[in-house]
Amino acid sequence: MIRSILEKYKRGEINLEEAERELKLFCFHEIKDFGKLDLQRENRVGIPEIILGEGKKVEELCEICEEMLKNKGRCIITKLDSEKLKKVKEKFENFISKEYERSGILVLKNKEFKTQKNRGKIAIITAGTADIPVAEEAKAIAEEMGCEVYTFYDVGVAGVHRLLRAIEEIIKEDVDVVIVAAGREGALPSVVAGLIDIPVIGLPTSFGYGIGGKGKASLYAMLQSCSLGMAVVNIDNGVGAGAFAGLIANRIAKFRLNS
Repeated sequence: MIRSILEKYKRGEINLEEAERELKLFCFHEIKDFGKLDLQRENRVGIPEIILGEGKKVEELCEICEEMLKNKGRCIITKLDSEKLKKVKEKFENFISKEYERSGILVLKNKEFKTQKNRGKIAIITAGTADIPVAEEAKAIAEEMGCEVYTFYDVGVAGVHRLLRAIEEIIKEDVDVVIVAAGREGALPSVVAGLIDIPVIGLPTSFGYGIGGKGKASLYAMLQSCSLGMAVVNIDNGVGAGAFAGLIANRIAKFRLNS
């Protein structure tokens, strides 16, 4: 991201003062007494500033969105319940919006904002339909990081033959990293990691009940996996999985383009 700022300055698209402002590492914007926006996060670490909707009032979310849209041209909000999502979307009806209703994510953009396509490739697999909302979180973040995302849903180990077509497509498309979301016993990421030479991110979901329910059995199973080449994020952390996958895929894409 720092390189892109310098390239913009070199091409004359921004002046020296604008380049200096964008390059300040710890630039943040304070909103009253409840928020400090990290406006340079994406330039610094390659992951955009993401607003957690959970625990915030609609009025606070709207003020945050206004500042993000004014300063960055885009605002990504996660963990919105249906009521908050509806109210925020109505407030910013004149902006471009993309709604991931299953996951409670809303992306708002100025008409001039363009997501930079970085050519990273990510596949997202879910064991069951119930895992899709968490997987959609990962998809939203990966897409906003400029990655191309391929999805394969409801291909879990209860009918493992369903997985074969997904694996075939993943190999054919030569994806850079695979996110596998699973609840219950969380076996699917281990199976996938044992079949391909691609980094796998295990994403445990809270789908499941009884002993080890609420995602605990799934998390423990993934952490105890015999398959190598797999990392694991926390229960229902689709945002973290999407960001981690995006960093991997975009870095691979960067060197692929330069080779």
